[in-house]
Amino acid sequence: MSIRRLILGLMIAPSLCALIFAVNHSRAAYSPTLSIAATPEAFASHTAPAAAAGLRYRLDAGQSKFTVHALVGGLLSSFGHNHTIAIREFSGDADLTPNTIEPASLQMTIKADSLTVTDKVSASDKQEIETKMRNEVLETAQHPNIIFKSTNISASKTAEGQYDTQIWGDVTLHGVTKSIWFKAQMSVSGNTLRAKGDFALRQSEFKIKPVSAAGGTIKVKDELKFSFEIVAVK
Repeated sequence: MSIRRLILGLMIAPSLCALIFAVNHSRAAYSPTLSIAATPEAFASHTAPAAAAGLRYRLDAGQSKFTVHALVGGLLSSFGHNHTIAIREFSGDADLTPNTIEPASLQMTIKADSLTVTDKVSASDKQEIETKMRNEVLETAQHPNIIFKSTNISASKTAEGQYDTQIWGDVTLHGVTKSIWFKAQMSVSGNTLRAKGDFALRQSEFKIKPVSAAGGTIKVKDELKFSFEIVAVK
């Protein structure tokens, strides 16, 4: 097997990245826009379900952008390169209160087999990576959906129609459910809701072992980086 094919095969694990609209278990130093509660006690005060809100927006995957960035590590990492995975298919609803956002709620379902390699690679390499990603990493036959459900959302108005938000909730990925929280910048204009931000997720938190090769000298880092620009419409 060529070193290029080995590296491409190695990159599949990050695809799982796609998974979630809001997952983060990274060090606070990584992203100023997202952090995760460190203890169960820290989550305890943010687990009350949000009250019914006044407006409902449907998530629009076609207008949204949800991307995973997988970084290569190890002694021979210079022989590899970072990869980008797009999350193509997801659906869900955002319920919010006019002018204040909160109380609010968010739910999202991602089709695990919709993750797509966007790097410039050959058609055969792309197919091989995506097949292994679905069959061996995400195991989409057993775990077809990645699900996020908020438990609480807080918002601070920064300008007309502009808000800084914090979202707490439960994400289920690869058969494992974890409580997480993340930050997002939100804007509401007419019939359109937009939210953007970034966060990090550790594969090992969801019982997914980062792929390695060449005796561990080339490997995908446990931490995956995500960025999102989500659009929802009434």
